[in-house]
Amino acid sequence: MYQVWTLRRPQAELRSPNNPVRTLIVIGSGGHTAEMLKIVSQLNFSKYRPRIYAMASNDITSELKIVSMEYNSVSKGEYVVIKIPRSREVGQSFITSIFTTLYSALACIPYMLYYRPELILCNGPGTCIPICFIAFLMRAAYISNNRIVFFESICRVWSLSLTGKILLCIADNIFVQWPELKNSYRRTQYIGNL
Repeated sequence: MYQVWTLRRPQAELRSPNNPVRTLIVIGSGGHTAEMLKIVSQLNFSKYRPRIYAMASNDITSELKIVSMEYNSVSKGEYVVIKIPRSREVGQSFITSIFTTLYSALACIPYMLYYRPELILCNGPGTCIPICFIAFLMRAAYISNNRIVFFESICRVWSLSLTGKILLCIADNIFVQWPELKNSYRRTQYIGNL
């Protein structure tokens, strides 16, 4: 057990500035998409590539926003959109969401093994739970050296979302946008409003 926890923060690899970082970006729906695309638009696309956007299979509008952002970027290309089953539908009971999350995790494994992302960016949707756990297990099994970065939604002022609470134990960085959250959760980092 100790060895797994020591793997949470792997030593930095010697990386040439010319080596791009394979980046997986988990896209939720609605406000989560807008927040994440705002974060992604600040990235240096020539450094963070390919960009692998993971989203729920039934989310159509987010894909259009991704394509539009990528098309309008200076550095075109080198991105892919993958679709996975949604972990939990709005209003779905927590008991049944265990099974849908396991199903989603099984669907994620081939993508994670194929792309082996070095950086995972997520901001709240339950879709990121299976991806982040698989990334953590891949790191523990020495399959991939990755970093999980979670951005809590600006809507969360007093407490972390369920996703944020779950990822507290495996994410490398948890960024919050309100100082009240930083005061309540020791592992979080306050970055202000994005």
